[in-house]
Amino acid sequence: MILLSNSATVYTDRQVFSQTALWTRSRCLQPCVAGLNNSSTAIAKRRCECYDLYDQCIPYMNAWTWQKALVKKNTQAIQEGQDVDDALIILQHNPVYTLGTRSSEQHLLFDKHQPPCDLYRTERGGEVTYHGPGQLVMYPILNLRHFQMDLHWYLRSLEEVVIRALWNACGIEAARVEGLTGVWVGTEKVAAIGVRVSRWVTYHGLALNVTTDLSPFNRIVPCGISNYSVGSVAEILERQGYFQMFQRQSPIDDLVDLLHKMLLDAFSEVFGLNLSQVCCQDASIFSTDFDM
Repeated sequence: MILLSNSATVYTDRQVFSQTALWTRSRCLQPCVAGLNNSSTAIAKRRCECYDLYDQCIPYMNAWTWQKALVKKNTQAIQEGQDVDDALIILQHNPVYTLGTRSSEQHLLFDKHQPPCDLYRTERGGEVTYHGPGQLVMYPILNLRHFQMDLHWYLRSLEEVVIRALWNACGIEAARVEGLTGVWVGTEKVAAIGVRVSRWVTYHGLALNVTTDLSPFNRIVPCGISNYSVGSVAEILERQGYFQMFQRQSPIDDLVDLLHKMLLDAFSEVFGLNLSQVCCQDASIFSTDFDM
């Protein structure tokens, strides 16, 4: 028997690491917040273009520029009374620190004029965070007019995507913390969320630490929260002695590969979207110059 969280929930080896582990999807965690249920997702499955670059590290500025281009395309269509497909970008980033619009620079534990890696202030909500290799980042570009025009609902839905993905991938029971945004396993925050909405079109999104080197988080106060630590999926499994077992028994060798698949599945389920892969063999689609 193994314990994968501080909530005293125990799972058997078979439940967590079965060769046919996808059976756990039928045991998926139910929505954990009032108002987040099947009736609150889109009535019909809308098409969502998926720019899948999860196995590449994309410079932050390139991805940020591309998000804003997609938002502009969507908001212009709304002004013209037209509709366009929603979009989802999933990728990893080169090492970078990002601040939200109102983030306090006091949460930077280094000289902002000599940062250890790239540093950007963005228009998203939330405080400072770190992105780097081994962290899966999802940027949904959604027209909330087709879902719920409710930012609270949207944030809880993004949390639900991570909660379901962690459960379905390896039986980790993650949770929310009342009054805070993000996803925790015990006292460790494994996923950060920061978004922006322009005319009810979303951008920015969520970041899940999978095999991330967590040491760069020591140079900041992550998300402005000092009384919680930062964790990763790999460290949670390894601490219980099951990371090596996962690597041996999982039908998908790489933990990042598995979480990538489960995040996409959970995103499709929670938002009621039909993901359509967009051909992007390399990062050239992020070369568009755009000011917003």
